[in-house]
Amino acid sequence: MANVPEPLDRQLRVRRVRGHIVLEFLGEIDIAAAERITPFLDRVTARREARVVIDLSGVDFFDCSGLRLLYRARTRLLDQDGELRLVCAHPLTLRVLRVTGLARLLPPRPTLTAALERPEAHSGCR
Repeated sequence: MANVPEPLDRQLRVRRVRGHIVLEFLGEIDIAAAERITPFLDRVTARREARVVIDLSGVDFFDCSGLRLLYRARTRLLDQDGELRLVCAHPLTLRVLRVTGLARLLPPRPTLTAALERPEAHSGCR
């Protein structure tokens, strides 16, 4: 995968799909996982005009550390004229996104295909 640093964590898988870097979070996204994922996430989101999708389909547990990762990625990408799209269909995670207001800033889509097809699925406003 050209120009995409490889992650060193079992809770993150990376691939390119239709010009987007897709970061698949896997398993439990808690404080320990977030600490391991953050350096990689920062490298990806530091790129000018990066197009990133965070896919939470493989997540079993997602706490406030995961919310911080999403918000951090969104902020960093907006600062670099990039875009962030989110895939999430898990009812409990969706509830957390809605309760915290993050779902308004970063509208989740149920599948990767839906996130890539819908232009309004990205967060382009502050």
